[in-house]
Amino acid sequence: MMGDRTGNAGGGIGSVITRRSVCRLCDSPDVELVVGLAPIPLAEKYVTGEQRGEHTDLYPVDLYMCRACGHVQLLDVIDPQVLWRDYTYESGRAQGMAEHFEEVAREIVRSSAPTSDALVVDVGSNDGTFLRCFLRRGFRVLGVDPATEIVRKANESGIATVADFFTPQTAARLRHLHGVAQIITAFNAFAHTDDLHGMAEAIGEMLAPDGVFVFEAQYLGDVVERGLLGTIFHEHLSHHSIKPLQAFLARHRLELFDVARVPVQGGSIVGYVQPLGAGRPVSGAVGELVRFEERQGLDRIEGVRVFGERLAAAKERMQRLLGEWAREGKVVCGYGAARSGPTFINQFGLAESLQCVFDDHPAKVGKLSPGHHIPVVPTSEIAVRQPDVIVILAWVHAERIVRQNRAFLEAGGTFVIFNPDVVVVDAGTSPWTDERDA
Repeated sequence: MMGDRTGNAGGGIGSVITRRSVCRLCDSPDVELVVGLAPIPLAEKYVTGEQRGEHTDLYPVDLYMCRACGHVQLLDVIDPQVLWRDYTYESGRAQGMAEHFEEVAREIVRSSAPTSDALVVDVGSNDGTFLRCFLRRGFRVLGVDPATEIVRKANESGIATVADFFTPQTAARLRHLHGVAQIITAFNAFAHTDDLHGMAEAIGEMLAPDGVFVFEAQYLGDVVERGLLGTIFHEHLSHHSIKPLQAFLARHRLELFDVARVPVQGGSIVGYVQPLGAGRPVSGAVGELVRFEERQGLDRIEGVRVFGERLAAAKERMQRLLGEWAREGKVVCGYGAARSGPTFINQFGLAESLQCVFDDHPAKVGKLSPGHHIPVVPTSEIAVRQPDVIVILAWVHAERIVRQNRAFLEAGGTFVIFNPDVVVVDAGTSPWTDERDA
């Protein structure tokens, strides 16, 4: 069931999806399809057993490139109210994120030297895990996030958070209430936002003249070079690269003065931005990444299309394996009720093969996966169901999953990992050993 390319949500919300006609960064209409993908359901919309069999609309995640500035993006935009209002992802539950946030917070404070009473604003603050790093250092903190349930939890945990989108109007209101911010951060929200012009205006409205805006987003260079299919879903509207971003920021009187590549989500960038005239020198790292993008062809249609070619080869291999396992009567399951799950399931044609998905997330166990209605069961069920093959959908955590389930491999089981190259792992070929074997 492919579903409609556009659909309507229940409850009279109206149209769920709209199509942009111009580039998100430079407003050029000269955008071209570079990687065509199968449409997928909204990733975090798990359903109950009573909803089994109900129709689920699928929405496009095709990648387009702007010929004018080189920005790679989704043009099909889900209504943010539908996408975020009951969002269940919590950054504090993600393996390793607290440590990463602590490291980045330390670097931001070191490099920007904020005053002791500085206000730190986090856009898309989720459960407040990142802001807690600044609160511990004595700074005032304020989160902005549209996910109402997550915001409620953040406020209960002591992180002041506003349930809203970070628009120029919101920024003006918050500036009136709290003053200017010396530090504004947006981790992933800078890739989640359709109206990036509005976000840039909001940053300009609330950021102190000598303040710093710091963003983290998945990096196009890693998406193409490492084949990071798992980063492609409806929330990720932009796959940023440095060259287009420089021009976009300059248009809003902002300047990218430093950037670092980090391994988060398979490969991301942390960018440091200042108002024009703030006076910080531009790091050589910025120019180095621009030259890297030009060498790799990331500013050209042909350079990005290689990602689609690699994906097509991986899908062909996966389909052959699924056919072999079906003929042999093998039981195939998934692992990880992750945001990337619908992407992998639809791009590789896994829906008819997976008997269940193993996960321990309390909000997902006992429910059915979005679109495909595959049951989510606790990981303790691995020993009970004894599957022959487990396909890892939570690709970011593949190493940890394999390490923690060494007994499954030693009993003759097989893991499948996507890069998106299809890697089949058994006890004899696992690149990771359990800590007991180290």
